[in-house]
Formats: sequence, structure tokens, C-alpha cells
Amino acid sequence: MRRVLVTADYLRPGDEVDEYLRGAGLETVYSPMIGKRDPSQLVAALDGIDAALVANEPLTAGVLARAPKLRVIVRTGVGYDSIDVEAAARQGISVSNLPGVNANAVAEYTFGLLLAGARRLVQSASGVAAGKWPREDGHELRGSTLGLIGYGASARAVVPLARAFGMTVVCTSGLRGPDVRFVDLPELLSTSDYVSVHTSLTDRTRGMLDAEAFKLMKPTALLVNTARGAIVDEDALVAAVRSGEIAGAALDVVCEEPLPDTSPLRGVDGIVVCSHLAGQTAEARRAAGLRGAEELVAALDGRARHVVNGEG
Repeated sequence: MRRVLVTADYLRPGDEVDEYLRGAGLETVYSPMIGKRDPSQLVAALDGIDAALVANEPLTAGVLARAPKLRVIVRTGVGYDSIDVEAAARQGISVSNLPGVNANAVAEYTFGLLLAGARRLVQSASGVAAGKWPREDGHELRGSTLGLIGYGASARAVVPLARAFGMTVVCTSGLRGPDVRFVDLPELLSTSDYVSVHTSLTDRTRGMLDAEAFKLMKPTALLVNTARGAIVDEDALVAAVRSGEIAGAALDVVCEEPLPDTSPLRGVDGIVVCSHLAGQTAEARRAAGLRGAEELVAALDGRARHVVNGEG
């Protein structure tokens, strides 16, 4: 019987995903990813495993090389930068993701961060909790410009929300549409009141929002990132906020998660850091689990629909 490793911490023995996998004739093994995991622990979890349904596990070339039986990896989300897809392909392992599975969740969360930043909700609540009564003016979203970096499923789901709030939307790339104007990155940064990151992490986008990028932005601009932390140069961001080059940032993702005690992002007025929750709703998780299980079974049968590393 083929064995499946499940590491997503919200999937459990006996749930509907487990029933689906076992109904397909697979044996399920659970090893929830909670916090950081030593590579040797991951290698041990992959021992004798044919397929894996994973969260953000660091599936490096070294780890994959010690999992000779593994043939299928399915990521229960969109981003797959934690997986060495080229090493997987060399070993005949297909890697799949689930495009658009949490787009609505991410779009709604993005607007939560936009509204919280525009109206300084976190600062107000923190001030009240500390015995103060903050009364600083906020800003309305209506009439402002929202710049989207990337135009995948989550960014496209943001557009109708932005239009409902009376915002103008510009974007750096994507298919042309009636509600979005497409511009190059420098123009987007210089004209947007709010900049929201929705692109994947690649060699091209790593550190893309650096000191030079922040110099182009308005001093009243707010940065929102629900994509990947490494797209933003965190030291440059801190310097830009502290110097007043930009007004602030609301980050759901950071370079190192959980956020280290020594992170420069801590204690900076104007920077709010959340714990990577944009795609985590009950609805999105259920969809990710079921779609991930379906993709895994299909991949084991040679019918994968969302392979990101060729034929594997």
C-alpha cells in the first residue's frame, strides 16, 4: 500500500481529507508542521513515503535526496518556494501547487490590512490597552490609488473590493482588464497611495522592494505584503518608515517566521506584523485540503493538473 505523509497542521486523522485518501487505497501518516523542524526530522518523516501533502516544509535538495521512494509532493497552497523543484524533477518527483485556492481569503485579508493601516486601528487599540486614548486622524480609501504588484488570483480578487471602495487600481503585469491600468513598477510605486504585494518569490523578485524602491513611494504611502517576506528588504523598510520616506507597512509575511526577537521590524511605529494568516480561513483550508488530496491522488496516477516542475 502506498503511503502519504500529511504535514499541514489543520489536517487530521479521520477528517474528510483522510477519508478521501484512505478511500483511494492510500495509507496516511501524519507529522504536523508546527514551528521550525530540523532537516533530520523531516527526513525521518519521509522515510518510506510515496507522496506528501505539505505546508511550508523546507524540502531542500538534501532532504529530497534522502527520500528515494517519494514520487509526488502537493503543496496545500499557492507558493512553493520552500521546495527545491529542480532537485525534485531530477529525482522524478512531481511537485504541484493549488493556484487560486485561497484567493478570496487573501483578498479580504488584504483589505483588512489596508483598512487597519489607513485608520490606524492597531495603534488605536494598543494605545487604549496601554491606558491612553489616541485620537489621530486616519485616511479614507475612497479616491486613493491602490498599486498591485503581481496579478495572480489573489490580486484579481482584490480588484472588485477596491472598486467597491472607490479606489483606482494600477498593476505591474497581467491580462488587460477594464478595471485596472497596467504600468511599470517605478510608476506604480510613485503614484500609489497603497502598494499591495501579490507576486511570487523568485530570484527576480527577491529583495525587489529595497531602499531605491521606497525612495520612489509617496511619504503618505502604506505597504501591504501578503505574498512572501523576502520580496521586501526589511532593513530598508525599517529605515524608510523611520525616516518618513513612507508612512508605514502592514506585513502578514516576513523573511523569518516566526518573527525573531531580534528582528528590526519589532517596535517600529508604523509597522504592523501579523502571523501569516492571509490564506487561513476555515473555508480556504477545507478547499486546500480537499483539492490537495485530489491532486495528490491524480498525480500518483499520472494525471496531475497543477505540476510546477515539468513532468517530474
